[in-house]
Amino acid sequence: MTHYLSADQEYLKETVRKFLSRNLDPYITDYERRGHFPFEIMKDIQPFGMVGGILDEAHGGMDLSFTEWTLLVEEAGYHWASLRAAVNNASGVSLLLRELGTKSQKQEYLEPVMKCERQGWVGITEPDHGSNVAGIETRAVKQGNSYIITGSKVFITFGQWADFGILVAKTFSDTCDGKLSLFIVDKDSSPYIIEPVETMILRSTGTALLSFDNVKVPSSSLLGREGEGLKSILSSLNKGRLNLAAGSVGYAQAALDKSIEYAKTRKQFNKLIGEFQLIQDKIVEMQIRTDASRALTYNAARALDEGKLSRVECSIAKLYATRAGFEVADMAMEVHGGIGYATDMGIERIFRDSKGAMIPEGTSNIQKLIIGRELLGISALL
Repeated sequence: MTHYLSADQEYLKETVRKFLSRNLDPYITDYERRGHFPFEIMKDIQPFGMVGGILDEAHGGMDLSFTEWTLLVEEAGYHWASLRAAVNNASGVSLLLRELGTKSQKQEYLEPVMKCERQGWVGITEPDHGSNVAGIETRAVKQGNSYIITGSKVFITFGQWADFGILVAKTFSDTCDGKLSLFIVDKDSSPYIIEPVETMILRSTGTALLSFDNVKVPSSSLLGREGEGLKSILSSLNKGRLNLAAGSVGYAQAALDKSIEYAKTRKQFNKLIGEFQLIQDKIVEMQIRTDASRALTYNAARALDEGKLSRVECSIAKLYATRAGFEVADMAMEVHGGIGYATDMGIERIFRDSKGAMIPEGTSNIQKLIIGRELLGISALL
């Protein structure tokens, strides 16, 4: 890792790993079985910069570079994909509030998020719209000093437990005719229907279907300007892609480390399985994919640190690292054989969660279309 990180950054990474190995790893299997997320861990990891550390100090952050943030997300993924999702969720919510929020919105929502006192969600995906963000059907209609929201959002991370969220909706008012806007929806003052959604992946993130049946929110809940939500969301997706890439590097490294340890201790036919050529072949392929994923991911982080838009870099990193992460997890299952299915081993969890990383923030095919558009100057997106 010395090629990507300074000595101080390596020390931070090692410190985080020791802390999570001691305070989180022994309990993950139980959390997964119960579908529970220990929100107290967020306060514990906040001093490392894992909760909004990418923000400036004036807003409660640490002015971390994207490179530093990436190493923290990689480490979160190394230990638990649900923790990686929590870090991404907190960062996504806090960045939108920092960039678009009014003073009162920041006081009511951003400050408690940064102190780990409140949890939020971001509502983009709908039952009939995933990759096609512009096709969102949820509506917000201006009525007097309020907006009336109708529609639904699905696969919402922490939707079961968070007490507010940032929702994307087509907006209709005297000054906006159907363009996308962002709204803060507070569960207490503007109640909505919450239905748990059980998934193969991220079993401890309270995934939910949220339904809004003429939910009234005050005009002050508008986040940013009317009709400018699409630009804000697409910008946030770019950082989300870097997060998924970094997390996938963590998944791959964890699967690789477990496989190396197993190959050096497991015996079959009176030999360590690490002595078999086919096992060594898999270990080597796993290492190559992990190293390549890390290189592409830190390249994207550096591009963001240099002030570049980095659409291509982030999409390439997300495309390759998430795909490679799953391939490494698949090979880890083969190295472990039947024991890899056991939940206590952690391999089956990495296998499930690494597959899940290929879909959010734009599927692999969408990433190819984004990269192709940037390279050719021709859009194949419908």
